[in-house]
Amino acid sequence: MPLSFANKPSLIAYVTCGDPDLRTTRDIILAAIEAGADVIELGVPFSDPVADGPVIQRASERALKQGTTLGQVLRLAGEIRKKSDVGLIIFSYLNPILRMGLTQFCAEAKHAGVDGALVTDLPIEEAESYRREMAKANLATVFLAAPTSTDDRLKRIAGASSGFVYAVSRTGVTGARKQMPEDASGLVKRLRRYTRLPIAVGFGISTAAQFSAVGEFADAAVVGSAIVEMIERSPQNEAKAVGAFVNNLISTRSGTGEPKAKV
Repeated sequence: MPLSFANKPSLIAYVTCGDPDLRTTRDIILAAIEAGADVIELGVPFSDPVADGPVIQRASERALKQGTTLGQVLRLAGEIRKKSDVGLIIFSYLNPILRMGLTQFCAEAKHAGVDGALVTDLPIEEAESYRREMAKANLATVFLAAPTSTDDRLKRIAGASSGFVYAVSRTGVTGARKQMPEDASGLVKRLRRYTRLPIAVGFGISTAAQFSAVGEFADAAVVGSAIVEMIERSPQNEAKAVGAFVNNLISTRSGTGEPKAKV
């Protein structure tokens, strides 16, 4: 089922789980929720995060040194679910899921109270079995749509998604940017032709002004690298720093809904 975003724009906050450790990650996530994040992307650390820039690459390296696994991330999701009904999305590369086993992953994700998943390196052409198992577990699927995607491909991506569609604001890897790409709104407009699902824009959003600008044409904004970099720069004070950052981001939005999202 699609995620319903109460705020305009809603904030989807990405965190690399296990950076600097799982206990701190839990505190960071709860601080982000308290500050007003609507959805949390629980990033599963991976040794070869090809879609990510240096900030998240370093975070993955630190988390892997802590021994963080997909199983631990799912258990963390269960702990968060006991305290909040905020939207929870597993953000992973395919390999950790295959190592666990697709059926087991879906079962454990459902048990933990996770709402869905985004597998960043899984193309829609190879996602049939994944989509089938996710549907059996009533878990939402989220796929990436790029500015370079053809209209036909955008239609197929929209059709394969059941939670929301993640519109990549620009080509390249993740990372904070000073300016919002001009083609981000154009991509969202193209996607609107093929889906009534919420559309979130990500890759590069790092300021309150950018966050507010996304709300003019999309349902949600994904903020990842800026949060991960905040964690990297705030040792011993990570949760407080992230909470303040999230609060600053959402201070510009016009929505008046509750700061949470439900499936």
